[in-house]
Amino acid sequence: MTNQIKVLIGNDTAECGMAWAGALKNAGMYAITRRCDGNSVLNSIKSEAPDVAVLEAKMPFCDAVEVIRRLKVEKKYVPNVIIVSNTTDPALEREAVSVGASVMVKPIDPVYLTSKISGICGMNEEKPAVPNETDLECAVTEIIHQVGIPAHIKGYHYLRTAIMLSVNNDEMINCITKLLYPTVAKCYQTTSSRVERAIRHAIEIAWDRGDIDVLTRIFSYTVHTTKGKPTNSEFIALIADHLRLKFKARANAPVPAYR
Repeated sequence: MTNQIKVLIGNDTAECGMAWAGALKNAGMYAITRRCDGNSVLNSIKSEAPDVAVLEAKMPFCDAVEVIRRLKVEKKYVPNVIIVSNTTDPALEREAVSVGASVMVKPIDPVYLTSKISGICGMNEEKPAVPNETDLECAVTEIIHQVGIPAHIKGYHYLRTAIMLSVNNDEMINCITKLLYPTVAKCYQTTSSRVERAIRHAIEIAWDRGDIDVLTRIFSYTVHTTKGKPTNSEFIALIADHLRLKFKARANAPVPAYR
C-alpha cells in the first residue's frame, strides 16, 4: 500500500465529500472525510499527512488559503491542495496560486476529481477504463429503452442519472438513501422521496411491459415470477454492473492488426 494515494477531504456531506471519497476509493486511493471546519482540517493534515487535501474555500474558523499559510508558518508538512469553490473567483485563484494550490469550481464530477488527483500525484499509468460521459449516457439510454421504460415519465430521467452515477461510483448504490437519491434529487431540484417513488414506478412499468428476453439477460433469476420485480437498488446495481463489464470488455478487447 506504499504507493496508495492518500486524500483528505474537508467536507463530509453526502452530495460532495462522500461522493468524492467513494470515487477515489474505487480508483484505489485512500480517502478520508472531515467536517468543513478550518481548525479540524488543519489538525487532520498535521496528523494524517495526506498526499492531497481537497478543501472548501470558505470554512468556519480558518479558510483554505489560511490553512496552507499556517502550515507553512509552522514549518509543517504541506500536501498538494485543491481548493473547491461555489463560484468563479479571480481573487481566490490568485491567492491559491500564491500558496501553491489549485482551484476547482462546483459542481465537480467525482471521476474528473479522481483524474485530477491522479495527475497531481503523477499516477497517470494505465488504470481501469472509465467510459466518457457521452458513451455512458448513450449506453444507459439504450438499455433503459430496451427494458421498456418510456421516456416521458420522470422516473426515466431519474433512473438514467442514478445508473450513470452508480457506474462511475459504486459507493452510490451502497448508500442509496443517504447518497444516491439526494444526489439525483439535487440534479432535478426535487426531493429524495420523489426520486425513490418515480424510480420504483418506472421499474414497475418495465416489469409489466418490458422485453422479457432483455430482462432475463440482465437480471437472470430476478425475473422469475417467484422472485417478483427487483428493488430500486437491485435494479440500478445490476444495470450498472452490466455496463461496467461491457465497458471493461471493450477496453480490454485486442486491437485488430491491419496489413
